[in-house]
Amino acid sequence: MLAQRMSLLSESGTAAAREAAKVAAAAGREIVDLAAGEVIIAPPKTVRDGAVAAIEAGINRYTDSIGLIPLREAVAVKLTASTHVNWTVDNVVITNGAKQALFDAMLAVVDPGDEVIIFKPCWPTLPSQVLLAGAKPVFVDVKGPTYIPTTESVRAAVTPKTKAIILNSPNNPTGAVYDRAALQAIGDLAIGYQLWIISDECYSSFVFNGHPYESIVTAHPGVRSRTVLVNAFSKELAITGWRLGYFAAPPDIVSAAKKLQSHTTSNANVIAQHAILHHLKVTDGVFEKGMFERLSRARKDGLAILARLADVPVPQAEGSFFFYLDLGKLLAKLPTRAPVKTVDDIARLLLEETGVASVAGSTFGDPTGLRLSFGAPPELLLPALEKLVGSLNALKSRQAAA
Repeated sequence: MLAQRMSLLSESGTAAAREAAKVAAAAGREIVDLAAGEVIIAPPKTVRDGAVAAIEAGINRYTDSIGLIPLREAVAVKLTASTHVNWTVDNVVITNGAKQALFDAMLAVVDPGDEVIIFKPCWPTLPSQVLLAGAKPVFVDVKGPTYIPTTESVRAAVTPKTKAIILNSPNNPTGAVYDRAALQAIGDLAIGYQLWIISDECYSSFVFNGHPYESIVTAHPGVRSRTVLVNAFSKELAITGWRLGYFAAPPDIVSAAKKLQSHTTSNANVIAQHAILHHLKVTDGVFEKGMFERLSRARKDGLAILARLADVPVPQAEGSFFFYLDLGKLLAKLPTRAPVKTVDDIARLLLEETGVASVAGSTFGDPTGLRLSFGAPPELLLPALEKLVGSLNALKSRQAAA
C-alpha cells in the first residue's frame, strides 16, 4: 500500500498533453507541439564546449552538495547585475533544476499545518510541493487580461496560519509580468504579516513589454531578508533536460538546503555545472540575444494571427513564451448539448483535428484557459496557429449542427 502523501499528487497535465502528442505522432500524424515549456533550439556552443572539456578532463567526482564554489560565485555576480541587489556565494545554492530549488525553499520555511498563498492559474508543481510539505495551498484567483492580483485579494487570503507567498513572474501559464506597484504591494504585505516570499523567476529572460525585467527584490529591497529567489538555466539557455537550477536566499536558507540536498540528491550534475560555469566565463550574450529576438518575432507574428479569433480576447503575452487564451466567452456560446463543453474537450479537438498540441487550463486550475507555447520553431508555429484559429472560429457553428 502506497504512502498517503502519494494521494496528494496527480499526473502533470503538461506531461500528459505532450504524451498525447507523442502518441499521435507515433501513429504517423503530423503534430506541432505547442504544449512544451521549452524553446526548441540548439543550446549555446559555449555550454556544449564546457561540457566536452569537463568530460575530457575526467571530471566525475562529487562537488559540494550545493554546487561548485566558482559557479555559485558566478551566479552571485549574475544576480547582482540583474537585480541591482548584492549577492555573494553565501547566498547561492545550485540545484537539480528549479523544481528542487522551489522544494528546498518550501521544506526550509513551511511546517505542517501552515498555509501558502498561490496565485491561480498556476503551474501545478507549486501547490503539489506545498501539499508534500504538509501545508495547505490557499489560492487567490487572478483574472485576465492582466492576470495580476490585487492587493485586496492577497490581503483577504492571509490568515494567522499563512507562512509564505509564492510569486511567479513572468508567469507560467499566463505570461503576466508583475509591475513595480504590484511587487511593492506584495512586499509590503509580506513585511507586515512576516511572511516568506518564494519568487519563481525562471522566465526572467523573456519580457516583451519594452521594459527590463524587475525582480521583487529590485522593486522592494526591504523584502530581501525574507525572499528566496528561484531561477534556472533551463529556459534561458534552452537546456531543460540538463536540470541545473539555483536560488539565492539568506544564509540560513542556504544552510537548510545544504542539509536537504546532502540527504536527498547530493550535488547537481557535475558536467552540467562545469558547462554552465564555462559559459558564464566566456559568453558574449549573442546566443541569449538571438533567442530573445526569435521569440519576440514569434510573439509578434503569433499575436497577429490570434487577433483573428472570434469570441477570444487577444492575449497580452508580456512575458515567458506562452500565449494564454481565455476561452470563457467561446465556451459560453457553445450549444449546451454539443459534444465540446470544456477546455479539455477543446484541447483534444485541436490535437485530433489540426494536429496542434496545447495544454488545457484545467491543468493550471482554470476552467477556461488554454496555453500555447511560442517556443516552437517559427516555421511550424505560425501555420499551426492559423489552423487553430480556423478550428476555433468554426467551432460554434459546427457544434450547433452536431
